[in-house]
Amino acid sequence: MLNRVWAGFFFLSALGCLAQWMMGDPEVFARWLERLFEMAKLAVEIGIGLAGVMAMWMGLMKIGERSGLIEALARALSPLFRRLMPEVPSGHPALGSVTMNLSANVLGLDNAATPMGIKAMQQLQGLNPTPERASNAQILFLVLNTSSVTLFPIAVLLYRAQQGAANPTDVFIPILLATSASTLVGLLTVCLVQRINWRDGVLLAWFGGALALLLALLLNLSAYSASQLQAFSVLWSNLALFALIMLILIAGSWRKVAVFDEFVEGAKEGLHTTVKLLPYLLAMLLAIGSLRASGVLDGVLWLIESMVLAFNGDTRFVEAMPTALMKPFSGSGARAMMLETMAAEGADSFAGRLASVFQGSTETTFYVLAVYFGAVGIRRTRHAIPCGLAADLAGILAAIAVTYWFFG
Repeated sequence: MLNRVWAGFFFLSALGCLAQWMMGDPEVFARWLERLFEMAKLAVEIGIGLAGVMAMWMGLMKIGERSGLIEALARALSPLFRRLMPEVPSGHPALGSVTMNLSANVLGLDNAATPMGIKAMQQLQGLNPTPERASNAQILFLVLNTSSVTLFPIAVLLYRAQQGAANPTDVFIPILLATSASTLVGLLTVCLVQRINWRDGVLLAWFGGALALLLALLLNLSAYSASQLQAFSVLWSNLALFALIMLILIAGSWRKVAVFDEFVEGAKEGLHTTVKLLPYLLAMLLAIGSLRASGVLDGVLWLIESMVLAFNGDTRFVEAMPTALMKPFSGSGARAMMLETMAAEGADSFAGRLASVFQGSTETTFYVLAVYFGAVGIRRTRHAIPCGLAADLAGILAAIAVTYWFFG
């Protein structure tokens, strides 16, 4: 799919350039080439700026992985997933893999989460009586992955820092609220479709506790002004990240992990990850820069803006919409859209902040579905796509709402 999307961007750009040329704009091809060179330069600048910070976080996360933090979180989540996946026998290895995958996602360990997720899907497939048809447990697991259940959106904060944001962490609380909405809607949608027993005490305790915490946070923030909301987000995000770093180091030291050696190994992986990421980032930035220079992207945004103006709505969110529209299809494409928006509008602009919240609030539904279901040969996805897209829509709407609330 990504191959067709990428090539399609250039074909659409070619049509846009030809249309502008035929309307009397001979400079369009020069602008198009200049934009490609600018995007190529931006990709390298991003890679260089990202390398050190990525190495630091990957080093810390390697210590956290070795210290057993993921295993501890998995044990805490295990009773919940035994109720959500009643067809999986108690004590089955699939439950452990599922909780390990989601625990890694919560801590932002993307590199560890994907192989764990594929392993969990394979183990769930072993319990599937119809191998070509997704089981209820597999659909629930997939939707939880697509709803981006992440407490520490490290990658988004790194990109904001690299793009020169004054307070890169000021989007932390908005992302937390948006991803909570996405996860809750995705989970509730699946539970309603699959008729999971809501009267179970463990489920009531988990969902009741999560909703109570979310409502308490919203009530606490409701009396804050815009400047107070931003200050609150910066303060508590920095405190949370400080606490996470210290927890990792304390846990590593307590478990007698060779913290320096593990940090170095993780930092090496971070540098390798940055190098591997650069070609993908370059490819998507070139395609998006091509769309922008040809006028196609501006045309799409103009259509959205016109529809919003027809209802006398505020149009500041429109510049960030490419990130939201791309996110269900391609994570790298959405990341490039976010970076292009921050480069064009500024990291601390309303659109730059909203694009960051979009990026952190949902996952790539179709990509995750292709990877996880493709790994076990599932062809009939049943209600997986509608439930995943419901979570995406909730995350997008929540992202727009909280960004206006915090930065409007």
